[in-house]
Amino acid sequence: MRQPRLKASAELPVAYYHCVSRVVNRDFVFGPEEKETFTRFMRQYERFCGVQVVAFCVMSNHFHILLGVPQRPDLADPGQRPSDAELLSRLRSLYSKQVVGTLRQRFAVLHQALAEAEKLGADGAAIVDNTKADLNALRMSFYSRMWDVSAYMKALKQRFTQWFNSTHARKGTLWEERFKSVLVEGSAEGSHALAAMAAYIDLNPVRAGIVDDPKDYRWCSYSQAVAGHKPAHEGLRAAALWLTHITEKRSNRMVPVDATDGSGRKCDPLAAYRVWMFGKAEPQGQKEGQKEGEAKKQPIKKGIERERIREVLATKGKLSIAELLQCRVRHFVDGAVLGSREFVNTIFTAERHRYGPRRKDGARKIQALQASKEDALFAMRDIRKDALG
Repeated sequence: MRQPRLKASAELPVAYYHCVSRVVNRDFVFGPEEKETFTRFMRQYERFCGVQVVAFCVMSNHFHILLGVPQRPDLADPGQRPSDAELLSRLRSLYSKQVVGTLRQRFAVLHQALAEAEKLGADGAAIVDNTKADLNALRMSFYSRMWDVSAYMKALKQRFTQWFNSTHARKGTLWEERFKSVLVEGSAEGSHALAAMAAYIDLNPVRAGIVDDPKDYRWCSYSQAVAGHKPAHEGLRAAALWLTHITEKRSNRMVPVDATDGSGRKCDPLAAYRVWMFGKAEPQGQKEGQKEGEAKKQPIKKGIERERIREVLATKGKLSIAELLQCRVRHFVDGAVLGSREFVNTIFTAERHRYGPRRKDGARKIQALQASKEDALFAMRDIRKDALG
């Protein structure tokens, strides 16, 4: 008999799970379009379910997701559960405007009926109870799919399977079995387990020999984080908490570490994470192989050469401007205009008729790309939400 999935106790405010699922027969069927679509669905359900993708990697026949799942709130307490407006906002990431509009109307009708029944006092008590029950039933139809690792993974895998089968004119299951999960200690407790798991996930394309640096593989969390994708950056900040903090001996509190270069600034989470990740990136294991009749040792799992690792350690994980520019492809393809603030705003003024009345200026800073104010670059379009494009 299959054992129930191991889940965290209610004592943990946030539980972290490393989830893995593979394609049936482990066929290599995920190309760029499939990986992009899977990543989009992953983010949509992340918002709806109230969870956080700390790290992820989508490969050609499987995926990894390190998921932070907060404890389910007391849904009987209106102060803890999402408001109906927040619920509808989350639903917009999954459903069409028509569907959300219908649900909004349904909520409005029930709230109006409740208000009218409450005005009747004792005579409307039965109607009040029935209307509240209808409201709670409508809410619970969505709440039941939130704040749970199994519900998130089920929804994500089913949604992607429907898209994949429709796109490729196929039927049947796409995944070889139920997803595997490992419960991971969170960095808030002072453990490096979360950072280690995130690095393991981001190094997958390096181990597979696809790229030499995770920043160059667009379907992993580190690449998206350095490209300016806000959810990816926030996820890796959670993973890097242990790397950028120390524990005070007296109070046992986690406090930020000052930058090691003596500048007095706090550690850059992505830089600290990059150093940690590259420290785990050497080739793993050896096996005997044959090449032109000669025995040659080859790594079982590929990695990053020691010289490159030393370079990253020497720069303390900081990416150069050239490397950051390479990671922010969309600004050079979809930015419309690229240059200084003054240049972009000049073009914006000349082409003011193209934009709506709410748009006050044209320049949108390419975040975290410049080393100083003098090096700042701006684009006409704000594409920070998806800088990889």
